[in-house]
Amino acid sequence: MIELITNQPIIAALVALGLLALFFGALLGFASVQFKVEGDPIVEQLDSLLPQTQCGQCGYPGCRPYAEQIAQGDEINKCPPGGQTTVEAIAELMGVEAPQLDSGGAESADIKRVAVIREDECIGCTKCIQACPMDAILGAAKQMHTVISDECTGCDLCVEPCPVDCIDMLPIPVTLQNWAWQKPNPNIIATDNPQHQAA
Repeated sequence: MIELITNQPIIAALVALGLLALFFGALLGFASVQFKVEGDPIVEQLDSLLPQTQCGQCGYPGCRPYAEQIAQGDEINKCPPGGQTTVEAIAELMGVEAPQLDSGGAESADIKRVAVIREDECIGCTKCIQACPMDAILGAAKQMHTVISDECTGCDLCVEPCPVDCIDMLPIPVTLQNWAWQKPNPNIIATDNPQHQAA
């Protein structure tokens, strides 16, 4: 075997490369097991509950940093794109009572909204495209832009950068695809009504 390797330099090079690959592969495998960094499982679960819009309305640069802050004790109601359902899911995971959604100044956070560009006023500056974390705005420089309504999360980040103020946030119209039953009034039964119990 040694004589074959010494007489054949190409085989010797291949054997040497194979041995080096085996050595460094074993070294990397050992290092990955020995120096493995454990993640916080609660952060992973919180991050999976957030809508992943990376819009920054919560005050953090994305959903994962907000999940990390929630795990450290921050408020759980700072995600307008997720809505009240996300707040309730996080509260259930954390074992706390669900507070009301902090809409952050939005007039009605429970109403799902979508951005609509008034296309005849659009100058094609692309500032809204750069601001959109979901890539829901389609267009090019000096060309008309439009919003892909199925991709828009209503995060409102495209409105402020627009220099001609041609973006409106409109409520999503009710259609057969998004219609849902209204939740019943919790005081529908007379004996459950606090006024009836006081009497």
